[in-house]
Amino acid sequence: MSCSVNLNETHRVQALRALNVLDTPAEKVFDDLVRAAALAMDVKIALVSLLDADRQWFKARCGLDVQETGRQIAFCSHAIEQAEPFIVLNAAQDPRFCDNPLVTGEPHIRFYAGAPLITPGGHALGTLCVIDDEPRFAVGERETALLKAFSALVMERLLARPEAQPAA
Repeated sequence: MSCSVNLNETHRVQALRALNVLDTPAEKVFDDLVRAAALAMDVKIALVSLLDADRQWFKARCGLDVQETGRQIAFCSHAIEQAEPFIVLNAAQDPRFCDNPLVTGEPHIRFYAGAPLITPGGHALGTLCVIDDEPRFAVGERETALLKAFSALVMERLLARPEAQPAA
């Protein structure tokens, strides 16, 4: 399935808020999905990350204790700009991220792979992402397909929440 990402930030944030998911309690289905993604991708951290106007908030997390970070340091901010998974094999050697506090300090991100959570209207609300403190040398077709599948499942479950009022 090929899709494009609508880059209108105002509409993207409206679509996110219409789901009524920000700052809600943990839900087992999302927790299970991030645990499965971490196992499938053999990483220490997996997240359902949603990007509000000024922060990155985690609906589900495995291997990370914080609930949110500032959007200005979020790898997810880059991932939502494209329809395909965004992959950083070694953040410490990537000029976009080498001085990022999430790379230079806890959780010492080296590997990041995030597949955007895209609404039917084309708005990328965040990502299903996997993170490790060890770099990778490559990500194959299997891993990319896994990320896309997990992302699609997360988006399906977000839209199916009774509180959700998806925007077009």
